[in-house]
Amino acid sequence: MAPLSLEEAQARLLALAPVLAVEHLAVDEALGRYLAAPLTARRTQPAADLSAMDGYAIAADSLPGPWRVVGESAAGHPYAGTLGAGEAVRIATGALLPTGASAVLVQEDCGRDGDALTLTGTAPDPAHRHIRPRAMDFAEGAALLPAGARIGPAQIALALSAGHTHLPVHRRPRVTIIDSGDELAAPGTPLPPHRIPASNGPMLSALAASLPCHIERLGPVPDDLSALAAALQSASGADVIITSGGASVGDHDLIRPALSACGATLDFWRVAIKPGKPLLVARRSVEGPGTGRHEQIIVGLPGNPVASMVTGYFFVLPLLRRLLGATACLPLPVATTMASALPAIGARREFRRGLWDGTAVRDGEQQDSGALASLARANCLIERAAGAPAAQPGEPVLVYPLENGGIA
Repeated sequence: MAPLSLEEAQARLLALAPVLAVEHLAVDEALGRYLAAPLTARRTQPAADLSAMDGYAIAADSLPGPWRVVGESAAGHPYAGTLGAGEAVRIATGALLPTGASAVLVQEDCGRDGDALTLTGTAPDPAHRHIRPRAMDFAEGAALLPAGARIGPAQIALALSAGHTHLPVHRRPRVTIIDSGDELAAPGTPLPPHRIPASNGPMLSALAASLPCHIERLGPVPDDLSALAAALQSASGADVIITSGGASVGDHDLIRPALSACGATLDFWRVAIKPGKPLLVARRSVEGPGTGRHEQIIVGLPGNPVASMVTGYFFVLPLLRRLLGATACLPLPVATTMASALPAIGARREFRRGLWDGTAVRDGEQQDSGALASLARANCLIERAAGAPAAQPGEPVLVYPLENGGIA
C-alpha cells in the first residue's frame, strides 16, 4: 500500500466519520460545540429605534432649534410621551427613541440652561446618524449562523439576543487513547536507562481536550499482541480509539495485527509526510457497553512524540471536529516569510517546528521527531513541499499555527 498524500488521507478519514447524534443544550452550556441546525432569529434586534449616543432626541425638521427639554429616556426606562414641536428629550446611549423623534444631538454639540436647549456645535448629517434603527442587527426570521458553525462567546451572545434558550448540537465523542510500548513507564515509576516516561498519552489527551470530548486513557500497554488486543477490546464503547506507537513495520509494531485480531478493517496505512509516515486508520463495527452496536474509528499514530503530535494535529482534531458536526474541519495555513534559512527537503512533504511572530517565522533548532523541547517552544508548523530546495530569509512560506488547532 503506497503512502497517501496528506489531502487524500484526510479526505478518506473524514469520509468514515458519522456526525454524532443531536442533543439540545442551554445556550450558555454549548460553548465549543457546533450547531446541528441553522440559527434563526426569533426576535428583532433592536426591537425599536435606539440612540447610539448620549445627547438629546429631537424631530429632525425642528433643526436648528432652540428646544425645550421635556423629559428623559434612559436604557430600560423610555420616555412615555410623544415629542411635540420644539421639544427635546434627554437621551442615553441604548435608550428607546421617543415617538416623534428622528434625530439625536450629541451632548457635546449642545448648550443647556435649565430646560432651554440650543445647538452649539454641528448638527448630525445625515439626521439619523446617531440612531440605531429597528432591525439594524437582525430581523425576526433572519438566518444568523449556518449548521456546523462553532459556538464561541460571540455566538452565545447572539443566540441569546436572538431569543434562544437552548441550541441543537451534536453529542460529545467518546475517545479512548492507548499508549503502547515496552519502553514506556507510567509517571512516577522508576526510570532505568532503557525506559522513558509515557508522555504521548497525556499529550494526545490534552490535544483532544481542546474540543468537547469524553476522554479515557489506557496504558502504557506493553508490546504484546494479547495485551494490545485486550486494550482495544476494552475500549468497545468509544467512538474513536487513538493509539500511539506500534504502527510501523518493526518486529514489535503490533497495532495492525492487534486490530485484525479485534475484527477491525484497515482503511489506509502510511502518509507521505515527515514526521508521521506510519499513520494508520481502521474501523470496526462493535457492540459497546451502554452504546449498542456502532461504528468505531481507530487512528494509529506513530510513537515518536513529535510525529504523534503532528499527526494528531492533522488527523485527530479534524476527525473530532467532523464527529461534532463542524463545517470547517481542517487546519488552515497562513502565508508568511522566513526569518531564517531552511534546508533542502527530501522525498516527503515536511512539517517543521517553527516560531512565528506574526510577521515572519524562524526555523526550530532541533527537528528530530523525538525532540520534545523544540516542539514545546514552537507555535507553528512550517510546511515544505517534497523536494523543495533550500530557502533563504525573506522567502515566502506557509505555516500552520498550533494554537487552537489551526482553526481561526
